[in-house]
Amino acid sequence: MYDLSMLIPARNEMFLKQTVQNILENIEGNTEIIVIADGTWPDPALEQHQRVTVVHHPISIGQRAATNEAARISKAKYIAKCDAHCAFDKGFDVKLMQDCEKDWTVIPRMYNLHAFDWKCNKCGNTTYQGPTPTSCAKCDNKTDFERVMIWQPRWNRQSDFMRFDRDLHFQYWGDFKRRPEAEGDICDLMCFLGACFFMHRERYWEIDGLDESHGSWGQMGVEISCKSWLSGGRMVVNKKTWFAHMFRTQGGDFGFPYHLSGKDVQVARNHSRELWQEGRWPKAKHTLTWLINKFGPVPTWESEGKTPLTKGIVFYTDSRGDETVLSAVRKQLKKTIKDEQIISVSLKPLDFGTNIVFPGERGYLTMFKQILAGLEKSTADIVFLCEHDVLYHPSHFNFVPPKEDVYYYNEHTYKLNASSKVDASNGQAVFYHTKQTSGLCAYRKLLLQHYQERVRRVEKEGFTRKMGFEPGTHSPPNGIDNFKAEAYWSTSPNVDVRHDFNLTESRFSPDQFRSKRSIIGWKLVDEIPDWGKTKDRFNDFLKDHSLF
Repeated sequence: MYDLSMLIPARNEMFLKQTVQNILENIEGNTEIIVIADGTWPDPALEQHQRVTVVHHPISIGQRAATNEAARISKAKYIAKCDAHCAFDKGFDVKLMQDCEKDWTVIPRMYNLHAFDWKCNKCGNTTYQGPTPTSCAKCDNKTDFERVMIWQPRWNRQSDFMRFDRDLHFQYWGDFKRRPEAEGDICDLMCFLGACFFMHRERYWEIDGLDESHGSWGQMGVEISCKSWLSGGRMVVNKKTWFAHMFRTQGGDFGFPYHLSGKDVQVARNHSRELWQEGRWPKAKHTLTWLINKFGPVPTWESEGKTPLTKGIVFYTDSRGDETVLSAVRKQLKKTIKDEQIISVSLKPLDFGTNIVFPGERGYLTMFKQILAGLEKSTADIVFLCEHDVLYHPSHFNFVPPKEDVYYYNEHTYKLNASSKVDASNGQAVFYHTKQTSGLCAYRKLLLQHYQERVRRVEKEGFTRKMGFEPGTHSPPNGIDNFKAEAYWSTSPNVDVRHDFNLTESRFSPDQFRSKRSIIGWKLVDEIPDWGKTKDRFNDFLKDHSLF
């Protein structure tokens, strides 16, 4: 029983042997290789190896069908499809398995592959890979050339981000790397080339594998990308590891390895448009518009009149606390959120976005009214509620709510002790799954409706814990409405700073909770992932958290 199966559909692939050898040399985990020799035997022949299975079809069944067949043969936890002309990072298999949630599709960082050079056997001159030379550039040799294998990445030809245009044609997207959400080792990816992808094997079949109605070849990257996102899952690039892909674009005997008609390619493109632009894939939970809005602005889509959903924050503060902490929070937010997207509501004047000074004494009703005032002022379609003492990671704001009638909470949050009132080490942090208002995101219309009714109820009846602070977590008659709450998980966590002026109680021991259900996933840590060490160095932590 293997942990990972490498699936390689191969038809007339002259570099299949090098690809298989490279994988065997670089795997460090319990990984096998399944080759589907689609229409021809491998030439040159593959050496026998206990980790390599070869299935031969005398008549080609097509790349999609061959990939599906290899996936059916696999019994591993994970599968990875790759082209038969690729090279891989040392230990790539282990690195990929370390970072893959059940509903993720993972794409390693991609480089161009320098597979070989041509050497003139008369003068020794070498030229970069391409069709068989007909003459040497430095001597009169026209016939005697030797292929010299290199099989190394071109380190200056790196691709992390890709997309598709309005015709669903694959495109590179180098400019995306300048966005805040492109930072970090694991980043959301709109589309990919199709040459290599990795996921849980069960997940592959949950999204119906590869749709053979496309035909043999074409639109594979768009298909897997749309299935990954529109099913409610996620697709990411993992920059911790890489693969290198050889591009055969020069024609002759260095072009596509078998005949592929333009008609066949068009069949794949037409079917792709039917599935995604017309919304005919039955397992889709989101629309293609949702995906475009998530990554918007997307070139060609925006230029043709598509209006993306707008995002904004409502930042509320009681204007109390250590200004070192409060200013650090605002500074962190400004790195990701533009001023025009920020509505701040404070009890004292504050130079932060569009500021509303709210008259009132600190308290629960005041907080609810502050949030309502911010929502009434905001014009954004989607609103994130942000508190003055939470350090928000940029990935928190990448989320796009799939449904307009659901409250969404980012549960990837660590609580960090900076209080003299808490019996815990300074700078110690705790994680447990919880929904809190400071991590709430939803469509503004839904939030506005909720807080209008919440303020009315609290003014009339007063606030009780049975009502709850968090929309969607308490049902009527105690709760405000019947809309549900769901969790999401940002790539990197937020940091909720617990200090001497928090409105709610700080708890750093499981004994302080009445129900064990309230502390699922409980762990105390000295270092917060992607933020660094915090224990016994809180002040230094505030100074150096500007990593993002």
